Amino acid sequence: MSIQSILQSIQQYETVIIHRHVRPDPDALGSQSGLAHMIKDTYVDKKVYVVGEEDERLTFLAQMDDVTEEMYANALVIVCDTANQARISDQRYSLGAALIKLDHHPDVDDYGDIQWVNTNASSTSEMVYELYEASKEYGYNYVMSAQVARLLYAGIVGDTGRFLFPSSTARTLQIAADLATYDFDRTALYDGMYKTSPAIARLKGYILQNFTISSAGVSTVKLTKETLEQFHVTPSQTSAVVGLLGEVEGMLTWAIFVEEDEQIRVRLRSKGPAIHNVAAKYNGGGHPRASGATVYSKEEMEQLVADLEQVTIDYVRK
Repeated sequence: MSIQSILQSIQQYETVIIHRHVRPDPDALGSQSGLAHMIKDTYVDKKVYVVGEEDERLTFLAQMDDVTEEMYANALVIVCDTANQARISDQRYSLGAALIKLDHHPDVDDYGDIQWVNTNASSTSEMVYELYEASKEYGYNYVMSAQVARLLYAGIVGDTGRFLFPSSTARTLQIAADLATYDFDRTALYDGMYKTSPAIARLKGYILQNFTISSAGVSTVKLTKETLEQFHVTPSQTSAVVGLLGEVEGMLTWAIFVEEDEQIRVRLRSKGPAIHNVAAKYNGGGHPRASGATVYSKEEMEQLVADLEQVTIDYVRK
């Protein structure tokens, strides 16, 4: 990988379309939209678009553009924060003239004409900041605005759990400190990212009353459609409760199963065991300690729990 080749490609194309993964989180949106605004601010005549499904919880961060298939002709496509192609939001990503993969997850799919994968980065937003720094070194002189700083800061905060996760390095904190010098409201940003509605607060109470934990330290909770309706919570809103069980003593890994119309969304977290390979086995992926998956039956759900139990037992035995 050459950062210089990424900068050269961005300069070369008049149209740039940026994708990210399905079910976006702050890092997916922060890196995607932060990079988009940075390119727009640097090359004012370029046409730069962001695409993917909207998440109502995060529209305060960024909103997507309407892009037709014809707009992909002769366009550079960049995919942020997505290890495997099946999880790219809007599968038209392959219609462009060239493709760049920009990601910090463990590599799953080998795709893209240019790939920059850095698993040591706390977030893809951190990598976009590094692209900004490299642009100065190579003479491209990207512009860093308060709007871009806000988006990248949100991505870093989101993927580091407010700097609590081990992925937060001294380098991460240095970058965050630099972004914090720009004029955006960090208090309002935190409020938008972490505010809890009464419905979510009540759902958290339900989870704390109904979780199970095995002797190995594996916990599971199933949120049926009826339960979600009872608490007036949508499946996408359950992302707000995924970290809750990490506060329970003795918990090593946990899975929250969220029932949808034709599938069961699985939110996986860990306090040590690597769970991303389990997620990849069930139509998902992610980080060693934070991943997502999808299953389609009770049997698949039970098998995933068994696999999660096994990786946790293996971790404890080491």
